[in-house]
Amino acid sequence: MEQEFSPTVNIMIVDDHPIVANGIQQLINRESDLKVCQSVHDAETAIRMIDKENPDIIIVDISLKGSTNGIDLIKSLKKRYPRIKALVLSMHDENLYAERAIKAGAKGYIMKNDLTDNIVKAIRNILNGNLYLSETITSKLLNNIVNKEEKKEEEEEISKLSDREFEVFQYISKGTKSISIAKEMNISIKTVEAHKLRIRNKLNLKSSNELNRYALEWKQRN
Repeated sequence: MEQEFSPTVNIMIVDDHPIVANGIQQLINRESDLKVCQSVHDAETAIRMIDKENPDIIIVDISLKGSTNGIDLIKSLKKRYPRIKALVLSMHDENLYAERAIKAGAKGYIMKNDLTDNIVKAIRNILNGNLYLSETITSKLLNNIVNKEEKKEEEEEISKLSDREFEVFQYISKGTKSISIAKEMNISIKTVEAHKLRIRNKLNLKSSNELNRYALEWKQRN
């Protein structure tokens, strides 16, 4: 009987933390039918390498250094390369980011502290045409759909923020100063302040102090 061979699934990693990226690569390359074809540090390089490497799945960290974060990259992939499936890998609380990632076009969301046990499971779920989310976030998303008309006013306000603005808002909620936000996101302080101004306008807040207080109180509730 003729033996059947399964094609190898090519996977690209987009993460600017070398230790994390190397760990993921080792876990994936243990599987006979999975292969990391490329590991890059930022969204811009990922876009340049896609045509060369032809990945089936891209594993993307949300917090990438540079002008494009992981959510923005996924949106771009959905438009330009709809066949490529995206899995989000993040240290950010999935309760805050998973819904945004799925709406952007991701097929799964996995926390970095879960990757050792579940990264291969997540990849195989996505290959089988399923979403990969934790039970907790799946329940939350279903409840959001069922109770859409009862969505809290605060959540509606926060949903007005762009993904980049929401990322800045997250740092503000942790009490992070503008200079540190700029360093973490690899953008200028001027850009951080521009984001803050847009956030204030969208949330109808009059000052930076109001924004800081609002963000800190929001974090305590979430």
